[in-house]
Amino acid sequence: MRTFREIINTEAKEPYYQALHQFVEDEYATHTIFPPHKQIYHAFNFCDYEDIKVVILGQDPYHELHQANGLAFSVNKGVRIPPSLINIYKEAMSDVGIPQPHSGDLTPWARQGVLLLNTVLTVREGMANSHKGHGWEIFTDHIIEAMNEREKPVVFILWGRAARNKAPMIHERHLVIESAHPSPLSANRGFFGSRPFSRTNAFLREHGIAEIDWRID
Repeated sequence: MRTFREIINTEAKEPYYQALHQFVEDEYATHTIFPPHKQIYHAFNFCDYEDIKVVILGQDPYHELHQANGLAFSVNKGVRIPPSLINIYKEAMSDVGIPQPHSGDLTPWARQGVLLLNTVLTVREGMANSHKGHGWEIFTDHIIEAMNEREKPVVFILWGRAARNKAPMIHERHLVIESAHPSPLSANRGFFGSRPFSRTNAFLREHGIAEIDWRID
């Protein structure tokens, strides 16, 4: 049975990854980088390869102090909920009727098999996209490819242009849900009303897979 540890260990032998690793280590040594070093691969800590039901793809981690925790769109309990996540919650409340969440910690989703994956896994403080183009995209593309190879169906939720560019990689046996990004700049251009949460659960139900309970608190 395939595991994320096996997939990551395979990537770690590749020249691109070794260059990426050196870059990331140098950045942590000389700048403030998010998420905390021990949480870079946090998204893979909850459910393994065969147990993932949903992949939600983000761009790169939050770049302000105390925000990023290694799960795309998530922040730790007690941290102010970022605007994009506020909009995600608004859509979930409208779509599947979850109660108003008071925490931005998406761990309850991760525990049920939602892989909250950014395309780039690290960022320099105050500098969005600062680690773009250093190799993370190769790594996360290979994770997406690995999920795509799975026979058991997966739901891929792609929000925003960077995520939607991955759609051609995904086999038709899986479900792809695409829309505008939930950020305040674009949420009104197709994110609101896209009903990703109910569509995900309908697909999982069709395939005999337990639905996601989207409630947070």
